[in-house]
Amino acid sequence: MALSSNRDVTDDSRAVPDSHPGADAAVVGAWLAERLDDPAWRHSTLRPIGGGRSNLTYRVDSPAGAVVLRRPPVGEVAATAHDMGREQRVISALADTPVPVPRVLASSAGGPPVDAPCYVMELVDGVVPLGELPPGWATTEDERRRASQALVDVLVALHEVDPAAVGLGDFGRPEGFLARQVRRWVTQWEKARDSGIPVEEKTVTELTRLAEALAGALPTTQRHTIVHGDYRIDNCLFDAGDPGRIRAVLDWELSTLGDPLADLGLLLVYWREADDGPAWRAARFIPSPTQLPGFLGRTEIARAYAAGSGLDLAPLPWYVAFGAFKLAVVLAGILARVRAGVVPASMAEGLEGSVDPLVALGHHVLAEGLAA
Repeated sequence: MALSSNRDVTDDSRAVPDSHPGADAAVVGAWLAERLDDPAWRHSTLRPIGGGRSNLTYRVDSPAGAVVLRRPPVGEVAATAHDMGREQRVISALADTPVPVPRVLASSAGGPPVDAPCYVMELVDGVVPLGELPPGWATTEDERRRASQALVDVLVALHEVDPAAVGLGDFGRPEGFLARQVRRWVTQWEKARDSGIPVEEKTVTELTRLAEALAGALPTTQRHTIVHGDYRIDNCLFDAGDPGRIRAVLDWELSTLGDPLADLGLLLVYWREADDGPAWRAARFIPSPTQLPGFLGRTEIARAYAAGSGLDLAPLPWYVAFGAFKLAVVLAGILARVRAGVVPASMAEGLEGSVDPLVALGHHVLAEGLAA
């Protein structure tokens, strides 16, 4: 790893705490020695990496080299949200497409090496931008503009892949995707509430009102594509020497077949601008460097995506509002799992009070569009 930001799939200074359960170096090493046909893997060490709050990622080092291991969170989780088989399947399917992904080296449906479904992928060197940019990387406005454009170009490339042509024709049920998504995240919200997280009645009322508004105004899907499900700048690994090149797209656990504008809408929720209005500033709970000079603004991102994809972005406010709704529920779920003790308390750092502002942002975008 040449450079790293606050989070990285290969090398990260903000690692998951060593006490976090999930993998044993001896067991993983023995399994890799057999699967990769090299006894040197038996002398492996493990280091949890990544600032992600969902699936667990480990760097495995040995005299044979280094790889990355992915497994679901420890404890009871929603199987569909942490399906390692689906994640490794989509990465494998995209290997020979213009979408950059790590190469899958081995996988397990359960049992060894971690008593859960998992897979191992190649270690890719690069930079994952999160929060402050690493020193010496994307230091000019032109480099940041090119990093923004690379994000758009890769998203367009993903949405141009023919699912059937890469063996993903049965990867999801694209018909009725948006309606099911709204229902799904309502259900996830109810599970988070039932776990006992502190929720005010106003929060319940406003989130329910937003869900009903979204369900009552579903846009017409223009195209069915592979959907990443959580596409954002820190789920992409950029080239250390060229900020305008993405070397790998990461974290495919929510991928399926559906409406591509759902990816764009959520990307814009994560995006920050220097002159964001109150509703956008209040909803900033995931670090991002995109408010720095040179990064494209949301409108420019949308315009570039429209030019590349040919899709009509008139209904984009709905997709952004849905993205805010979905992220509110995702963060509520993380808070619930921390409260239940199945993940470390550090996973909830900075997330307290996140639901209300994100719900408010959803209402704001439905009413006012993408205006500040």
